[in-house]
Amino acid sequence: MNPDRRQFLGWGAAAVATATGAAALAGLAPGLRLIELALARSPGEAASALRRWGLLIDITKCADCNECVTACHEENGINAHGRAETDAQWIRKVNLRDKRSGHAQTLPLMCQHCEHPPCVDVCPTGASFKREDGIVLVDKHTCIGCRYCVMACPYGARSFIHETVSGQKADVPRGKGTVESCTLCVHRVDRGETPACVEACNRDGGKAMAFGDLNDSSAEIHRRLRAEPSSQVRADLALNTGVRYQGL
Repeated sequence: MNPDRRQFLGWGAAAVATATGAAALAGLAPGLRLIELALARSPGEAASALRRWGLLIDITKCADCNECVTACHEENGINAHGRAETDAQWIRKVNLRDKRSGHAQTLPLMCQHCEHPPCVDVCPTGASFKREDGIVLVDKHTCIGCRYCVMACPYGARSFIHETVSGQKADVPRGKGTVESCTLCVHRVDRGETPACVEACNRDGGKAMAFGDLNDSSAEIHRRLRAEPSSQVRADLALNTGVRYQGL
């Protein structure tokens, strides 16, 4: 086992021990029903399996900026505490370098909204779940903060909330002692809008991101995926991610 893997497993083992159900609910805004907000759609309308929401990122068009990260934080009420090891990161920019050629690339990485999400498989309470339309979420009323999902995610996309949360957004309840990750701005999607990161990227002319229904042949994301080859991060795991990359 290589040192990095041992370190990762060590972190995971240390993480499992602390949270309780009471801690998981501490710090939540009064009166907020997280499962209802997570499933928010028009009254009486359930998420449909006919849709598969997805995100396409063309890293050849991805600028050396953090507009997507900033937009995500502002939309979802995420405030950094200056501690990179424990601050919530729903989306982050990562640097990749080819060991043979030395070629370097930067790409945004977030929850990949897998068709077969490992986080859902390992969750002991069912708090991690996948909607019928492919969006992977956490029900914080049943999350006990065990962090099994943090260990199971091959993308390092989940964050455990160590700090008391302040300044919560009504559409995006969060809570100390629970786990969270990118929701594809589900509250916006269910209103017919696009995720904040996509809106910010397109507003500034980057056009590196496209969001839409992977099953809709008329959608921009579908057309772009047909026109150019795309890749999945860790395609070898056969998770069939909802986030795809071009130029990777």
